[in-house]
Amino acid sequence: MTDLSTTYLGLNLKNPLVVSASPFSKNIDKARKLEEAGVSAIVMHSLFEEQIIHESLELDHYLSRGTDSSAEAMSYFPDSDAYLVGPEKYLNQVAELKKALKIPVIGNLNGVSKGGWTNYAKQIQDAGADALELNLYYIPTDPDLTSQELENAQVELVAEVKSVIRIPLAVKLSPYITALPNFVRRIVKAGANGLVLFNRFYQPDFDLNELKIVPSLDLSTSTEVRLPLRWISILQGKINADFALTSGVHTANDVLKAMMSGAKVTMMASALLQGDEQTIPTLLTELETWMRQREYTSIIQMQGSMSQKAVKEPAAFERANYMNVLNSFRDAP
Repeated sequence: MTDLSTTYLGLNLKNPLVVSASPFSKNIDKARKLEEAGVSAIVMHSLFEEQIIHESLELDHYLSRGTDSSAEAMSYFPDSDAYLVGPEKYLNQVAELKKALKIPVIGNLNGVSKGGWTNYAKQIQDAGADALELNLYYIPTDPDLTSQELENAQVELVAEVKSVIRIPLAVKLSPYITALPNFVRRIVKAGANGLVLFNRFYQPDFDLNELKIVPSLDLSTSTEVRLPLRWISILQGKINADFALTSGVHTANDVLKAMMSGAKVTMMASALLQGDEQTIPTLLTELETWMRQREYTSIIQMQGSMSQKAVKEPAAFERANYMNVLNSFRDAP
């Protein structure tokens, strides 16, 4: 019999299909349907640092500073009312979801700075979350802010959050880091038990008629799986943490590739938003069929089997492949 079970953050999961942070966690009925369809865990939607400290005069100052300079500038910052969703409501959602489901529920904090708001990590834990995901979503716009300063601040934030919880901590990262292996090693040393690769930055667009910034959301495609696939295969065996691959997981092949790169789980939302919960049993059936045909007895058996841990010089290996790709175009008829 094919064994699809895996472990992630010390949690025993029946398969590697996890629902990533998304609106699904806001609807208990929908979350229950996903559980019945076969997902092994669900990550809560984010509780933002800004939501917790929205009453701060300092936050209001930074949100409104400079917006009187021109009419167009008003659209660059969200109205402070957008943050009035309430951290208490979020904690109630965690408790209700945990009560309704048998699968693990992973809380989600999204922040960039240390402060009293990080105490909500413990409150999410106390509400029943089995683990916590810290999403380091930040776009540096200040030319005076160095990469070292930003990385130091994020490492300190991870350490602060970890200091107030007992449950496992995963950190979701951006791919836009110069020396990613060194940074993730520092993140793990600060207390992270897992790494979620990668965050997707939503790119705004311009409305040329209204002359304003327009929020834009493009769902992922399977081509996006290549970036986290590459980095997990590089980091696996070098960094003592569990890897979750997110961004671009749509098919059974995407899941299989993730496992072979060294990921413990795959996280998906776009595929579910484009389809429905019946996407899950289809993927599970296809996984089992592929593994059975190739005589794999378990998911664990294949994890990391195609990572770069067996390559003596991964950087040279990467450059060789880069040259081969470019030469393939030059040699094409």
